[in-house]
Amino acid sequence: MIGGRSRSARGSGAGLRDEILTATRELLSRTGNAEAVSIREIGKRVGVSAPSIYRHFADKDELIAAAVAQVFEELDAAIEAVTAQTDPPITRLQEQGLAYVRFALAHPEQYRLATVPTEALGAVDMVLTSGAFQRFSDTVRDCMAAGVITPGDPTPVVLALWAAAHGITSLLIAKPFIPWGDPEEAANRVLCAALAGYVVIDTIGHDPTPEEFTAWLTDLRR
Repeated sequence: MIGGRSRSARGSGAGLRDEILTATRELLSRTGNAEAVSIREIGKRVGVSAPSIYRHFADKDELIAAAVAQVFEELDAAIEAVTAQTDPPITRLQEQGLAYVRFALAHPEQYRLATVPTEALGAVDMVLTSGAFQRFSDTVRDCMAAGVITPGDPTPVVLALWAAAHGITSLLIAKPFIPWGDPEEAANRVLCAALAGYVVIDTIGHDPTPEEFTAWLTDLRR
């Protein structure tokens, strides 16, 4: 929308805030670069001045963070869509990890912004910990109930597997010229290795040294 807004629409509060966020999301998707998203362009799309935007967001960084958090609210739905309760929990965990990777690859700039270092809990962190993190935790608990993983606090397991998913996702986004092959197959291999590795370490009962792992594997093969 290029023209100006009526006085009543301009003061519509939550409605205007939503329009500002929608315009920001669209610009982020179109440009693929937060630096290319300007308050002026957002205002032009919505039909308001910069001061009207600043009444809802302290600065551009806060606006971008809110828009990215809004995008990541859709991650929970993406993970839920692949969560078939009829599948074994370890399969569900694998599929949920792949859904996470697919979502991030479909929103590369938003993912980069969501995972930059921060000093405090932000809007995206709250969305992730209340949505995707809880869904992963529930599935890990199901794995524990099924005897695949030793019962206990699911948080360390979720964090370990999340670290693997984030690692391959970040590399696929930042280094697309490396010969990964099919990105989803590459991500699947990493997630399989992380899952299998965690189950093996959990079975051994402690973090084994390479020598201890080799001895355990030799005994198993016998």
